Amino acid sequence: MFTIGNQIKEAVEDVEGIADLNVEQQVERPELKITPNREMLQRQGISLPEFNEFVAVNMAGEAVSLVNDGGKSFNLIVRANEKSRRTIDDIRSLIIDTEDGRKVPLTDVATVESSMGPNTINRENVSRKIVISANCSGRDLGSVVEDIRERIDKNIELPDGYHIEYGGQFESEQAASRILLFTSLVSILVIFLLLNAQFRNTRESGVILLNLPLALIGGVFALAVTSGELSIPAIIGFISLFGIATRNGMLLITQYNHLRSTGLGLRESIMRGSLERMNPILMTALTSALALIPLALRGGLPGNEIQSPMAKVILGGLLTSTFLNAFIIPIVYEWMHRKDK
Repeated sequence: MFTIGNQIKEAVEDVEGIADLNVEQQVERPELKITPNREMLQRQGISLPEFNEFVAVNMAGEAVSLVNDGGKSFNLIVRANEKSRRTIDDIRSLIIDTEDGRKVPLTDVATVESSMGPNTINRENVSRKIVISANCSGRDLGSVVEDIRERIDKNIELPDGYHIEYGGQFESEQAASRILLFTSLVSILVIFLLLNAQFRNTRESGVILLNLPLALIGGVFALAVTSGELSIPAIIGFISLFGIATRNGMLLITQYNHLRSTGLGLRESIMRGSLERMNPILMTALTSALALIPLALRGGLPGNEIQSPMAKVILGGLLTSTFLNAFIIPIVYEWMHRKDK
């Protein structure tokens, strides 16, 4: 695993945006390797669990009872004495019982040898793991990880039983993005159901929801000309934008329907209703924009990493939804009701 980790490091170290690339350090240390000879164990009538228990008890010891001494309790541990396991030859000479009661040295049923092994073995979900870590600098995390995936798929061939997982901040961001995508769809559905309950007209509810793509235009443009990154705060800004954009459409449609109920014609209701609702819509948008401008312009200050992308999205969406709303909604409303007429 350590060898594969260094191969991955060499493959991705020149990816733009990677900083502090590091492979989890493994320091080899001397260890004793006791490998059972299954054929000899079978001949002597010793099962593998019995062999493992013999090695574990003699080398590591096993607590079999408690000893009370002066009000204090101590574990009573059974294991081979120090003299019997001081050297590798002493360990090879340890005596193990066979099935028929005979006693044979450990070296007859196992290979005992000195070797080198890692100082630590980390596991996750019962699988061994080694961590290749890096920070991201100058680029968004998603594009850096995609470049890393491409390099690894192209240059690294993993043996059977090995696999790569991408975790850390990237994993958290992916999970948060899935949750936010689901909540965005749910919020749009809830908005539509509430509009339908209010107007009792599916088509008019759909006309109001036209504000959502109008708002998305400005939000996407604001991201493109600033950071160019679709981050979690930016997605939250889009969700907030949905509610603001929907409100403007509700104001217009409600006023159109009210004026038509008083006996005004379709075109006159649209013209008069748009003029009457222009001031409230512009005042609300201007007030929101003035509050968001300081957050959007001070994205480099500590603590504004979350607020700034969200403010930029809402500002861009407010701009396009407010101005396009004044043209698109009246046109679609008139087209829809003229067709009915």
